[in-house]
Amino acid sequence: MANLLITGGAGFIGGNFVHYWADKHPDDTMIVLDCLTYAGNESTIAGVEQAELVVGNILDSGLVEKLLRECDISTIVHFAAESHVDRSISGPDAFIETNILGTNSLLKAARTVWLDEGAGKPHRFHHISTDEVYGSLGPEDPAFSETTQYQPNSPYSASKASSDHLVRAYHHTFGLEVTTSNCSNNYGPYQYPEKLIPLFLLNSLYGRDLPIYGDGMNVRDWLHVEDHCRGVEACLAKGTPGETYNIGGGAELPNMAVIDRICAEVDNAFAEIDGLAERYPDAPAAKGKPTSELKTFVTDRKGHDRRYAIDETKARSELGYAPAHSFETGLANTLRWYLGNEEWWLPLAKS
Repeated sequence: MANLLITGGAGFIGGNFVHYWADKHPDDTMIVLDCLTYAGNESTIAGVEQAELVVGNILDSGLVEKLLRECDISTIVHFAAESHVDRSISGPDAFIETNILGTNSLLKAARTVWLDEGAGKPHRFHHISTDEVYGSLGPEDPAFSETTQYQPNSPYSASKASSDHLVRAYHHTFGLEVTTSNCSNNYGPYQYPEKLIPLFLLNSLYGRDLPIYGDGMNVRDWLHVEDHCRGVEACLAKGTPGETYNIGGGAELPNMAVIDRICAEVDNAFAEIDGLAERYPDAPAAKGKPTSELKTFVTDRKGHDRRYAIDETKARSELGYAPAHSFETGLANTLRWYLGNEEWWLPLAKS
């Protein structure tokens, strides 16, 4: 039995991890620390008996220290982050505050309780990062490995790169037992509808434009969130302190291919599910038209990296990690989840 502190555990990836961990480790207890910003939703983890939600900010080192002591926490899994690139361009300050200062606050608290007071008590601080810290790849460049030079190109990726360096420094300077995982683009249930897949799905249902940046050929590696959770679990169980592991989905696709697949899945759903046309009468598919007619090209965003790709050789060889979801099946299941859980996303779509 273990006690974990999950930061950002009411968000998309953190919330899925809470569900995953409760299912795979039913005897463990999770304290979820989340300040419930726009992307944090208490309903995401409602009903998970092993999880206790504490509404608070990771910048509050005193609160984190208190939780580590009183709840006898031995593991921190740090998901909490500002993560939307567009928001980082329009307002970078929040990203500096949460991603850099917030991570430093957690590290300070962990050092105080686990090292200064705990005299080397067994512990683990696992930090969730992103492949965006590596910058952008050309069409023929090799995929990102753990030794790829950091070249962040947005305020978001720069703030995550900074947090990665802080985690590494606390290990090498103070001896804190840390691991870091850099993941590719996540998708799946409970994702806030500002990211590509849920945004385009909901826009399709309401007959709204599907805005495509530039030529739509920016390439990303797509990782089902449950596979990401399995990767984090492997890092905690088998990861070497001080090491970094890249977690990918093995589905490197241009955005246009993803968008076309979303359109096709929406069309299929309207053809197969009774009553869907009545629920969403503004959808082109409700009128027998292709969802793809909503595709609209817009001006490319600033600093838009062209291609990301993950080399997960290290995670496969050292952790035994391999993605279990194909993109085709994972996307189809994700779209059906949104269609079956309107009560979760409808308040967000209206906000």
